[in-house]
Amino acid sequence: MSGDDGARTVRAGRHTVEVHRPAKVLFPAGEGGAPEYTKGDLVDYHRAVAPFMLPHLRGRPLMLERHPDGVDGPRFMQKNTPEHYPEWVGRVEVGKEGGTVCHTVCDDSATLVYLADQAALTLHRWLSRAGQVDRPDRMVFDLDPAGDDDFEAVREAARLVGELLDGLKLPSALMTTGSRGLHVVVPLTRRQDFDEVREFARDAAEVLAAAHPDRLTTAARKKDRGDRLYLDIQRNAYAQTAVAPFTVRARPGAPVATPISWDELDDPALHARRWTIADAVEQARTRPWAGIMNRPRALGPARRRLNALRG
Repeated sequence: MSGDDGARTVRAGRHTVEVHRPAKVLFPAGEGGAPEYTKGDLVDYHRAVAPFMLPHLRGRPLMLERHPDGVDGPRFMQKNTPEHYPEWVGRVEVGKEGGTVCHTVCDDSATLVYLADQAALTLHRWLSRAGQVDRPDRMVFDLDPAGDDDFEAVREAARLVGELLDGLKLPSALMTTGSRGLHVVVPLTRRQDFDEVREFARDAAEVLAAAHPDRLTTAARKKDRGDRLYLDIQRNAYAQTAVAPFTVRARPGAPVATPISWDELDDPALHARRWTIADAVEQARTRPWAGIMNRPRALGPARRRLNALRG
C-alpha cells in the first residue's frame, strides 16, 4: 500500500484499487477489551483471506451490508450494484417479483478490496450461482439460540443435525456465524430447485424438533419458541441469502463467520464469535472444510431415507 492518510493504493490481482480514508475507524474499541479496527484493517484482512473466501463467493449474487460510518452508524443493505462501481466488478441480473435486480458478484481479490473500501462489512451470498440461480448448490440449517449466552444449546443442536444428516448420507460442514449461532452447510448437486430444497430442510428440521420438543423448535415466531433453539431453514429460498464463509460481522471486535471442523465442535473455547479479523486467516489455513464441499449430493436418495424416518 502507498499514499497518505487520505487514500492508499492497493494492488490486488490484475487491478489497482484506491482505498479512501483507510484510517477511518469501522470497529471502535469497546467494552470487554474489544480492539479497534479501521477500514485499512478490513482491507488487509480481505487481501489475506481472499484465497480461502473467494471459492465461496465466485458466481454468487451478493447482498452487501454496508456501514459507511462504522458499526455504530447507519446500516445499508445493498442489492443493486451502483453504476459507479468499476467495470471489472462482476454483476449478475436476476429476476424477482416486479422486475430484476443487478447484484454484485465477487470473483476476485480486487473486488474484495473494493467492497472493503465501500465499507461493505458483511457479504451475504445466495445459495445458488449465476447461470442456475434457481438451483441451489448449498442447503443451510441456521441454529439460532434463544439467548446470546446459550451456546451450549447450539453445540447440542449441531450434533443432532449432524447425526441426522449422517444418517441420510449427506455430507455436512459447520461454520460459526460470527453472531450467535452456527450454520450447518450441505453441498448439493443443483438437481433440486429452491422449493424442493427448502421443503426437505423443513421436513428434516421437523423430524428433529419432534424428537426433541423440549430443546428444539421450528416455530418462526419468537413468542412461540420459549427457551428452545430455533432450527431456521428460511435461508433455503429463492433470493434469500446467508452470511458468506470468512465474512466479517458488524459487531464489536470484528468477529468473522468461520468454517470449523466437526471435531472443533467439542472445543470448550468455541463460541459463535470465536474468530475475528485478527486470527480468522489462521483458522482458514487449517482448511476445516477440506474434502466436503467437493462432495455434493442430490436430495433424491436422502428424501427417501427421510420419508422412512417420518413414517
